Amino acid sequence: TALAGLMSWSRSRLSHQLTRMEQRGLVRREEVACDGRGAEVVLTASGVDAITAAAPRHVESVRRHLIDVLTPDQLRTFAEVGEVLRRNFGATRK
Repeated sequence: TALAGLMSWSRSRLSHQLTRMEQRGLVRREEVACDGRGAEVVLTASGVDAITAAAPRHVESVRRHLIDVLTPDQLRTFAEVGEVLRRNFGATRK
């Protein structure tokens, strides 16, 4: 429930996605010892490998489609906006 809330997803949608990721061996669910109703999602070694493999392409794509098209002034503004959003996001999640 907490993860679904953080992602602004329904519990059903999150459960479906996690099931698909489990079937691919990317994550596993582990029961929470103090609460038999809940589970933690744990990234597997294969999940780490998938992220590691995808990261360079992802970074290149973000750079090409976002960073490289902005002027230095726009990048400074973008950084300022990002900082405001980061601070606000943390405040609204408490």
